[in-house]
Amino acid sequence: MPALPSWLTEPLWDQFAALLPGRAEYHPDHPLGCHRRRINDRIVFDKMLQLLRFGCSYEAIADTTCSATTIRSRRDEWIRLGVFARLKQIALDSYDRIVGLVLDQIAVDGSITKAPGGGEVAGRSPVDRGKQGLKRSGMTDGYGIPLGRVLAGANRHDSPLLAPTLDPPGRPGPLPVDVTVHLDAGYDSDKTRAVLDERGLHGRIAHKGEKAPIQASQRWHVERTHAWQNAFHRLARCYERRATVVDAFFDLADAIITVRNLIRRAWTTHRWDERPNRRP
Repeated sequence: MPALPSWLTEPLWDQFAALLPGRAEYHPDHPLGCHRRRINDRIVFDKMLQLLRFGCSYEAIADTTCSATTIRSRRDEWIRLGVFARLKQIALDSYDRIVGLVLDQIAVDGSITKAPGGGEVAGRSPVDRGKQGLKRSGMTDGYGIPLGRVLAGANRHDSPLLAPTLDPPGRPGPLPVDVTVHLDAGYDSDKTRAVLDERGLHGRIAHKGEKAPIQASQRWHVERTHAWQNAFHRLARCYERRATVVDAFFDLADAIITVRNLIRRAWTTHRWDERPNRRP
């Protein structure tokens, strides 16, 4: 069973492969030139997609084509090269150029998931009997396209994470003049309003003690994006211990979400050779 449909995997791989440096099939410094061939990058990329989508272990996904050690070493190599972050940024820029990001309506919210293995960005979860958990503070545009995130332990409150969430390093271009940030009641404080005022942003914040349906504001877009991310089982139940590896999987997931929405929304307005026969 493929991790993703071919109409989504192929454009992702084409751009990912363009970011990789050229590599010789055999190491040029080997005295005999007869050591094992380098495993094809496409095989490892497909394994990474399976790991992200199904959440299985490296040993479970390894087979005769690629070992678990090769997957880990190639993953770390790509992280050092910054390929995952660049792929996400290219997908975001492409979406902004073709469809257009809704940057005058921004939503920010946190989501807690399980982190049974602990790690650098894990902490005691207040909603899971003190077990290890991971919190992500995510920011989306008005449609739900992920713009940035901050990872922290599950015991961290949402409010202190707002400032770094609003200032992602790869945000596409300047924000419009009039921007509204939609927040839930967890951000209802003077500190939050000060953070927004420093950046010239307007806040639409739910008030504590007042129940309101999520559909009453634009906040539901970020909730839907959290659901999209949790569909990747490696993010919903994270066993990775290093923050750089967790960020890499999130970058890959965000790139998939962005490209998927780009293809769906451009299907009725654009034509290209590999365009799906039916609207995804």
